[in-house]
Amino acid sequence: MSAAFQPIVDTARGVVVGFEGLARFEMPDGAGVEDLFARARATGRAAEIEAACLRVILAERGTLPANCFLTVNVSPPVLRAEVIRAVWREHPDLQGVFVELTEQSSIESTTELEPELDAIRAAGGLIAVDDLGSGYAGLSRLLALKPALIKLDRELIKGIDADEAKRALVEMIGTFASRIDSWVLAEGIETAAEYDTITALGVPLAQGYYLARPGPAWPALATTVLPAKVSNPVPTVRDLLDVAPAVASVALAAQIFTDEPGVRTVVLIDHHTRPVSVLDSESAHLGMAVDALRVTLDTPVRDALLRAITRDRAHRYDPLIVTDNAGRYAGIVRLERLVTTAVR
Repeated sequence: MSAAFQPIVDTARGVVVGFEGLARFEMPDGAGVEDLFARARATGRAAEIEAACLRVILAERGTLPANCFLTVNVSPPVLRAEVIRAVWREHPDLQGVFVELTEQSSIESTTELEPELDAIRAAGGLIAVDDLGSGYAGLSRLLALKPALIKLDRELIKGIDADEAKRALVEMIGTFASRIDSWVLAEGIETAAEYDTITALGVPLAQGYYLARPGPAWPALATTVLPAKVSNPVPTVRDLLDVAPAVASVALAAQIFTDEPGVRTVVLIDHHTRPVSVLDSESAHLGMAVDALRVTLDTPVRDALLRAITRDRAHRYDPLIVTDNAGRYAGIVRLERLVTTAVR
């Protein structure tokens, strides 16, 4: 067994920002990888195989290029297995790692998976899903999982440049993802036309043979891609970013407000630099951390404003926390700046 990695591209900038980790097997003549996994499932050893895959991929993580994330695949039925839990214990810091739940249709109860998902998030990892599922049940599972990354399957991307219905569906998924603070990744891109189409639709991340095939750590792009060309650029919260102090405890926040009277907002972060809440002077001195609305750097200003004004009246005018594509704190955006930008 060996590890291979496929680059993931930020379509707005035309640069590699992540890699999907894949396991490669040396199989006997006449046998395929599908046979291996089928046999493992039939004999109750699927979790062992998947744990071995995770180990060989995560072993390369120490040389991961700077400012890149890594995705690894796990099927939900084995997520609760002790051999999988052992892998996470061997890697207690999962910052910058997306754990992708494959075969989402096999998830019967998200409640049963919550302890495992919470443990991954507590270690700094993020959750990804490989498709939206089907029907109401699939959407309900997606809402319960609250993934940080939604991957669009090759079947949805194939021929999207010539299929209006597929383009409409991808736009809808993008809108949905922005409302739950999730990123969208189009995988299986095999042609320039497909790449140009998903870029024009605003899909932020892309992966596929057109860009690069999987290879040893860490393959470069096989195709030169340019930053997205936008004729009428939509303003995003990235353009309105304000800096607010970030601290790891409410007590430290209260001290900042005492020492620096001009500070209006302090953000509470965890040890993975992911935001937990936003504090003003009163809440900090009372020891009350209030959850804040989170948006990503590339959230359109109009979308962020619509979400902000639907909040509870008591917190409608609180700043929004802005995160990068790995969920890390990037800054804040104030409601007044959203309003003045949106009405221009």
